[in-house]
Amino acid sequence: MCQHAMKALVYTAPNEIALQDVPMPEIKHPTDAVVRVTAASICGSDIHLISGHLHVPTPIRLGHEFCGEVVEVGNAVTKFKPGDRVAVSCISSCGTCINCRRGLPYHCLSGDDAGCFGASPLLDGSQAEYCRIPFAENTMHMIPENLSYENVLFTGDILSTGYFGVKRAGVKPGDRILIVGAGPVGMCAAVTARLHTPAQIIIADTVQDRLDACIKNGIADLAVNVNETDLISTVMDETKGYGVDCAIEAIGQEATTVTCMRATRVGGNVSIIGVFSSPVTLPMDELWIRNLTIDTGFVPVTQMPELISLLENGKLSSDFLITHRAPLNDIVKGYDYFKNKKDGCIKWVVTPYIH
Repeated sequence: MCQHAMKALVYTAPNEIALQDVPMPEIKHPTDAVVRVTAASICGSDIHLISGHLHVPTPIRLGHEFCGEVVEVGNAVTKFKPGDRVAVSCISSCGTCINCRRGLPYHCLSGDDAGCFGASPLLDGSQAEYCRIPFAENTMHMIPENLSYENVLFTGDILSTGYFGVKRAGVKPGDRILIVGAGPVGMCAAVTARLHTPAQIIIADTVQDRLDACIKNGIADLAVNVNETDLISTVMDETKGYGVDCAIEAIGQEATTVTCMRATRVGGNVSIIGVFSSPVTLPMDELWIRNLTIDTGFVPVTQMPELISLLENGKLSSDFLITHRAPLNDIVKGYDYFKNKKDGCIKWVVTPYIH
C-alpha cells in the first residue's frame, strides 16, 4: 500500500476521543490480513469503554464491529485474497488452542494478537481507514454476493450476541419471552428469537423511540416503557400469573437482572448478555427455590457463518437497526448521537473517510 498514514479514532483518557493521523497497519505475521474498512459501527461497549467503566491500555484505536475489503494477506493465508469482501469477528482468535476448540475464542491462548479489536493492547480497532486482522482465516468470513457490507455488519458482534443470548435462554416454539433492554443488543435478541417461533416477545426499556421501533419492525409483540408501566405486573397479566418461560437481560445492571429473574416462571431460564462494569447483589434467598437456570457469558462469535447464511437466504435481517450513516470524518459526532440517543439513533454506521 502506497500511503503511510491514515485516520483513526483514538481513545486517550476517559471521555477523550479524537480522529487522528496514525500509521497504516502492516502484515506482522504470515497469518495476518489487512482490510480497508468499508463499514463500521459504534457499539454500546465502546461507550462503556470511553466512559472509563471498562479499562483498556491507552492510547488505543477504537472499534470492533466492522467489515471491509481485503487489501493484503500474509503468505500463510490461502482462503482470502485482495479484493475479497469480508465480515470480521469482533474477536481475533487462532481457532486451534484448547479454548478456541471449546467454543471460547475470547479466551484464546495465542498471545497478544488474540482478543477484542479496539480493547486489547496490540489489536488496533476498526474505526479507522484500515485494520490489521490477525488469524485472518479464523477471524474473517466471506460476504455472499447478494449481501452488502451493511447487511452483514452486525454479525461480528451484536447480532451474534443476541443470537447467543437466545440460544442460551433455550427459546422454544410457543414460549413467552421477556427481553429487558431495547438497545441494539436487545433488538438483536428479539429478531433472532423470531427464528424459534415463540408465542410472544415482550421487550422493555425506558426509551420510547426504541420501543416504538421494536413494534414498527415486528421484532416484538408487546413493548413496555418501564417509566410508565410496572413490568412485573404486565408480565404476570400477559402470562396468567405464571411468568415468562425465559428472560434475556441486555443492559448489564443489577436491577434489570433481578427483574428478569422475578419475571420468569418456576423452572424457567434467564440469559444474561448485558455488559457489567461493577459487581451486583442478587436476592438468592428468594430465587434459589424457584429452580431457575441462569446463564451468562461473552459472545463466542462462532455462529457468524450460520448468521451469514440466514441473512443470505432471507431468513433474517438486521438492516432496521441502521438509523444514521456518516463518514469517518464525523465519528466524534456519531459518538455523541449514539451515546445520548439523539435523533432516534439506534445504530450509527461509519462509512469510509472522505479525503
